[in-house]
Amino acid sequence: MVNESRSWSTVPRYAMRFMWIVTIVVGLLSTLIVLGYGDYFYLGNPDRPDNDDVKYLHTARVLINDGVLSYNTSDQPSTYIMPGMPFVIAAFMLVFGQGDEAVIAIRLFQCLLQALCIPLIFWLAYRVFTVRTALIAIGISAIYLPDYFSSGVILSESIFRTLFLLLIIIMIVALEKRRTSWYLLVGLLVAIAAYFKPHSTLLPVIFLLFWWKQRYTWKEMMKYTAAIGLVFVILLSPWWIRNVVTFDKFVVFTESSGNPFLLGTFINFQEPDAGFYAEYPEHKDVLMLGSDNQLKERGYDMLAYHLKHNPLLLLYWFTIGKVGSLYVLAYYWKPLLGIDMIAVHIYQVILLLMGISGVILTLRKLRQWPNAGILLASLGYFTFIYIPFVAFSRYGYPNMFLLIIFAAFFLDRICTARYEKKMKQQSRHYSVSGGS
Repeated sequence: MVNESRSWSTVPRYAMRFMWIVTIVVGLLSTLIVLGYGDYFYLGNPDRPDNDDVKYLHTARVLINDGVLSYNTSDQPSTYIMPGMPFVIAAFMLVFGQGDEAVIAIRLFQCLLQALCIPLIFWLAYRVFTVRTALIAIGISAIYLPDYFSSGVILSESIFRTLFLLLIIIMIVALEKRRTSWYLLVGLLVAIAAYFKPHSTLLPVIFLLFWWKQRYTWKEMMKYTAAIGLVFVILLSPWWIRNVVTFDKFVVFTESSGNPFLLGTFINFQEPDAGFYAEYPEHKDVLMLGSDNQLKERGYDMLAYHLKHNPLLLLYWFTIGKVGSLYVLAYYWKPLLGIDMIAVHIYQVILLLMGISGVILTLRKLRQWPNAGILLASLGYFTFIYIPFVAFSRYGYPNMFLLIIFAAFFLDRICTARYEKKMKQQSRHYSVSGGS
């Protein structure tokens, strides 16, 4: 069951004070970095859209000026991306104009989100584990440079990470309260998250495990499923209607799954060798060209080729390789504060190892920490959902707060074990002294 005794009112005063200090420091530091580095954060050329960040900016301008949602299609409508990020950018452009002022405002907004994530991470770690775990978790987060990088780049990761954090928190409360209103909020957050990352849609499926564990009735399960589904359908319906009206067909999310799927079959991100083209000559020179369905078919051909010629390598890539691609390298593509990329990648690996150790400790004593189940399930979901597709650090980054919490729990357990060992030694010493 969820630990209802853990609430903001039970947080020790010193811990609450430290949390707000860290929040303010992170917010100020992130703001200074964003303002100081400015256009350094561009991944592409603002004058010639050649990367996702500048393409988002271009899409937002077309949306405002022409009323068309496009992406890589000049001013023609497309369903290549979900509209969440372009709409956010367009909202800022309507207020601050379509120039640099809007870009600065968006970055400052992401700095605010980064700072707000500190109390959310604290609450989650405190609710699930201990106050010391929560303090360690926000301490690690404060010196995790990919967070500062994410605040500067115009991509959807900062917004989605915040939504993901809020979603897990609301899911925990919903399980505790057993009220329809909380499940309606879950549906709301899932729908909003889907406008940025459509693969978040099925996250509520993990509720089934906890409903069964907490002995929800079938009536309750059906009621709460309907609540989530109803809100989701209502909020996604404008997107569906737009697609039907514009393209005369029903598109659930996007028509770009073929590209990530095909790229996901490139073992170690390497393009196919000559043997593949000898076996499938029709794909030569056109591998990455064509419709979404054509790209999917080529992806299936790639899988068939590797299954025939490199089965063990294929197995490695779709297990260890993909998971490693998500987490081993940090989402830190440009150095900040004079700290080079290799140092941050080393820190990432250390953090990953501690996080995995924390996951193992949690699994071994899940009865002692039952609330951790939803963190484990969420981490597992957002890890394995990428297995069929291209996977790299940008996509693994929104999950890092979970690994940070588990790393903090691991350090907390080490501190606790050492303290208990020291107390036992002192107790034995006093016993021997008293006996003599």
